[in-house]
Amino acid sequence: PLIISGAVEHSTHTYDKWKPRVERLYRAQIPFVNKLIAEGEKLLKENNEREAAYKLLLAKRGSPRNKRLIKLEKEKGVLKMIETLELQLMRDKKLHEIDEELYYTIEERENAIKLSDKGMQFLSPDDPGIFELPDLAEQIGKVEENESLSPRETAVEKERIHLDYAEKMKEKTNRDNLLKAYELFHKDEEYIVMDRKVIIVDEFTGRLMPGRRYSDGLHQALEAKEGVTIERETQTLATITLQNYFKMYEKLAGMTGTAETEAGEFMNTFGLEVVVIPTNKPVRRVDYDDVIFKTKREKFNAIIEEIVRINEMGRPILVGTVSVDVSETLSRMLRRRGVKHDVLNAKHHQKEAEIVSHAGERRMVTIATNMAGRGTDIRLDEGIVKCDWCQIYHDASEGAHDPVKEKQCWEEMPCGLHIMGTARHESRRIDRQLRGRSARQGDPGSSRFFLSLEDDLMRLFGSDKLVAIMDRIGVEDDKPIIQNRFVTKRIEAAQKTVEAMNFGVRKRLVEYDDVMNKQREAIYGMRNEILDGKNLKDKIIEMMDDIIDDIIDAYAETSEYSESWNMHSLQEELLTIFLIDWKVGSENLHSIKRELLRDELKKRTKEIYAERESLIGEERMRDLERRVMLQVIDTQWREHLYELDALKQGIGLRGYAHKDPLVEYKRESFGMFESLLGKMNDEVIKFLFRIRIESPDAPKLVRVEGVSMKPEAGRAIDTRRKEIARVGQKPQSVSAKMQKNIDRPINESDKKFLQAYEELKKKGKKVGRNTPCPCGSGKKFKKCHGKYL
Repeated sequence: PLIISGAVEHSTHTYDKWKPRVERLYRAQIPFVNKLIAEGEKLLKENNEREAAYKLLLAKRGSPRNKRLIKLEKEKGVLKMIETLELQLMRDKKLHEIDEELYYTIEERENAIKLSDKGMQFLSPDDPGIFELPDLAEQIGKVEENESLSPRETAVEKERIHLDYAEKMKEKTNRDNLLKAYELFHKDEEYIVMDRKVIIVDEFTGRLMPGRRYSDGLHQALEAKEGVTIERETQTLATITLQNYFKMYEKLAGMTGTAETEAGEFMNTFGLEVVVIPTNKPVRRVDYDDVIFKTKREKFNAIIEEIVRINEMGRPILVGTVSVDVSETLSRMLRRRGVKHDVLNAKHHQKEAEIVSHAGERRMVTIATNMAGRGTDIRLDEGIVKCDWCQIYHDASEGAHDPVKEKQCWEEMPCGLHIMGTARHESRRIDRQLRGRSARQGDPGSSRFFLSLEDDLMRLFGSDKLVAIMDRIGVEDDKPIIQNRFVTKRIEAAQKTVEAMNFGVRKRLVEYDDVMNKQREAIYGMRNEILDGKNLKDKIIEMMDDIIDDIIDAYAETSEYSESWNMHSLQEELLTIFLIDWKVGSENLHSIKRELLRDELKKRTKEIYAERESLIGEERMRDLERRVMLQVIDTQWREHLYELDALKQGIGLRGYAHKDPLVEYKRESFGMFESLLGKMNDEVIKFLFRIRIESPDAPKLVRVEGVSMKPEAGRAIDTRRKEIARVGQKPQSVSAKMQKNIDRPINESDKKFLQAYEELKKKGKKVGRNTPCPCGSGKKFKKCHGKYL
């Protein structure tokens, strides 16, 4: 998908805390797995296949990329023995039992790691409860059932529970990400470190992607692993699949050299037919069968020998690699053989144009990741093409045809650019792009791929059948080469399997995004209305009425009269959202009716809102409403995206209950969207009723004893303090407003207020405008003694 993200406001990671522990866990698993492999080898020599398979399966679950294990799996019958035991344990539902012997297990295909109880004990021996997430519903239920708590205390306790849960969830995410960083992400393959920054490498082009970061804190985990500065985590601001993004255009068309293999997907997703346009001149490239070896070491040695042989013929060579690490390995081997060459990868991408411009020169060897020459013609020097006309795919108009020369060219192409692939990619398109850099514009050329059974594609998707083929044709270590059309087809079948799997993932992703797309359109429609300057006052009033209706329906729905209402929760909600400290005496409780209460609360909230508007002016209030609504929509939408992503990750488990995960996702996401709209209304009203607003023409406020007051009120309060000390005496010098307010005998309430006020001042506390007045009258401060300030 296309994701727009930005840095979070505050970074709360705990990678510094967990890195030493996770690193120790990672280093503890390595020798444990090596010990299992050694025991497995010993048992194989003793012909104890059952126990050997158990040990090796355990090792594979704990470290599938272990080089010693991969080499052992190439021995006759070993891989089949391990997979047979794994299938048996899965069928008996006992696979999880053997996983508990490891610290953690790795699922390479799903790119996931699962921590075992043994691993949890290793990470935190003194506090195993740190891995347990609290049950939110249970804890909040207990708080709501606690009748001894006031509405304010209930709200505070709920907030504490949510914060505690969020903190523990953050800790869990940090641990999981660090473990993934150590086990699943490898330096100079998925990323490089440059200038003390972790930079992602595009898996298809091999180019650096500066500015892009892995989401959900994974990039921070890689930074912690490499010991560089941990930058702030990114947060998803908006997301859309590329398919739905393209569908926003009325007309679609495109051109590429590798669309033919994905024709079905273009028709299925976009309704577009793929048409193949013939090349300007015949493609005179010989694509030799793949050469497969048992190990990477043997493969690399054969690649070097092929480079030396072709180089002596004077032909230019382009060696395509899948990672920075492989390109640098081949470069070291060529330097030892004294072969002049250039290296083009993500670390040297600045020289790309210069290196590609020389790649077609005589005896030039270029080692490159997938980035070299994409979409460009590698220009061949004079003398590289040796014949006046090419005998491959000969055209009668070009001159005389020599069948002998044609046969020789097919067996060993003598001229043109030679392409060497060091591994097959998961997608045939990438292999075609590499081969397509040779034999352009009618020039001759050739290509060959060198593979090993240790390559990721072979190991994950094709090695079992290939090992069986090798065992059947009797390949020995001293004669490791296999060159066979049947094997090449088997490799292409493995690629098709991966492509079909990836197509299924993309198709399902679009289906899920179609659900989100409806929600996205609704939210962005709301934003556009606000940005267009629409008057939002009626919308705000409607929100207030809807919230009152929801509160009444939730806590006063069982009866027309109030005896059976949940008054405690009703008061809590009014206080939380509107800051209305609404109370009613027990003697008046029986006389309140449901609809009267609804009308009274709606009237009261509108009066309060009107007071706030009159204070700052209509124009400023409309601007404030727009700003608040935009901020709330953006914040709540970001949180909603996180929640939808979490739902999507776990919804697949519904399949075990014979339910369609997509249908379940549609149902639950709709409920979440309705909840989102309710949250937005609540947050907008909370903001508007809480935000501190001042009149633009009000006198400058000054600080007197912790309370904000007007200058004339500041002078008057000093006079008032003296007058209250002399009970009954009239103030001598006050403003007209102050004179009106205190033109009465000083009472006990006034003295109680000043006494409490002095105590608050000593503690460095302030009196909030909407808090109960310290005099004990039960009124808000701004409606009681606060009127004097």
